[in-house]
Amino acid sequence: MKARHSLQRTLSLGLTVGVTLLWLMGVTASAMVAQHEMNEVFDSALQETAQRILPLAVTDILSREAGTGQKRAPAMGDHEEYLTYLVRDASGKILLQSHDTDISVFDARPRQGFFDTDTHRIYGESAVSDTLFIEVAEPLAHRREAAFEAGLALLLPLLVLIPVSLIGVWWAVRCSLRRVVVFRETLESRGSADLSPIAVERLPAEFEPIAASINRLLERLRRALEAERSFTANSAHELRTPLATALAKVQRLKTELSEKTSLQKASEIEESLHNLARLSQKLLELAKAEGGGVLSEEEHDLVPILETIIGDYERLNPGRIDAQLPNTEVTSLLNPDAFAILIRNLIENALKHGGKGGAVEIRLSADGTVSVKNHGDIVAPSDMALLRNRFVRAETNALGSGLGLAIAEAIVSGAGIRLGLHSPARGWQDGFEAELNVVIKR
Repeated sequence: MKARHSLQRTLSLGLTVGVTLLWLMGVTASAMVAQHEMNEVFDSALQETAQRILPLAVTDILSREAGTGQKRAPAMGDHEEYLTYLVRDASGKILLQSHDTDISVFDARPRQGFFDTDTHRIYGESAVSDTLFIEVAEPLAHRREAAFEAGLALLLPLLVLIPVSLIGVWWAVRCSLRRVVVFRETLESRGSADLSPIAVERLPAEFEPIAASINRLLERLRRALEAERSFTANSAHELRTPLATALAKVQRLKTELSEKTSLQKASEIEESLHNLARLSQKLLELAKAEGGGVLSEEEHDLVPILETIIGDYERLNPGRIDAQLPNTEVTSLLNPDAFAILIRNLIENALKHGGKGGAVEIRLSADGTVSVKNHGDIVAPSDMALLRNRFVRAETNALGSGLGLAIAEAIVSGAGIRLGLHSPARGWQDGFEAELNVVIKR
């Protein structure tokens, strides 16, 4: 089974990830621009430092030739020196250096302009007709540290902006899809028998054609089902009166006939009319079962209804009914008429197809589980799969129309419950069992 994908979650995560990536790209571009600008500032500082110190260094060196001055510039206090300088002559002899200068950073001979070593950025400048040279060095690590701190300053706000963005995007998407969620919940909560139009108020424009198409489909389906049910119900209803009239005339004719052959034929006609009357009754029940309305607005106690139905069949079939009912109420939203039709068909099916004279076991538990069992031949698995269909019967000599289980299946499907069929019956070596739970709550 494939996992369900939420449009709301997909849009929220997708938009948040997209915005985050755009921010990261923006931060990266900003960091690169900032680093470039900082390098220009640092280079300008190197150049400015060299040009400021060189005249002072020349003065100091010339003074030293007169017997004053020092080769190493004195430190004004302990501090970390980012810029160090070295003043040399053309041969590379050191004439003056800052107090924290690392000589190994510089080449053997002085150079002019900007150049890089493995660890430092250096700028060289000359004076006194290229006889004195100054080189100012700055550690590259210092520049990298400054670039890292600038990038970090740009990146840290994202730690707050990303969750805030996720919440904001989720809220915006949720508000935008609120009507779509209501539309989905409306579809999910509808029963299989509910073919009324779906409300499409204020749906996003992208979903309105879907809702309109569903409503057109539901309308066509409703018309088709109503036409089918109407035809079945009308046919069954309209047949009852002429069948009853014909049956009464045949029965009256039997009283007037004395010839054995004629009586036999009249009895056969009477039996055919009885079968046709039973079939019309089953068709009428099937139309009611498929017509919706199998659920009530209020809960009803089903125990008295089942007691009444069992009492009717006990009078018609003395000794064949073995019933066991709970002493407590069993309430359900199942319509009492639909429940009565359902139970009658299950009991009739058990009486017709059970062993000759065999008892039919009827059980209703306090949790609403109904079981109807009868002894008899085991139904083949291939036949079991088809018994819920209309006019389908297992191999049997019993009279019937093949609609009993189809009516029961129509009712349980409309109520959203499941009808279980077992052969052999559970706990028995033979027979047939129909089992379902009739408790339906809000």
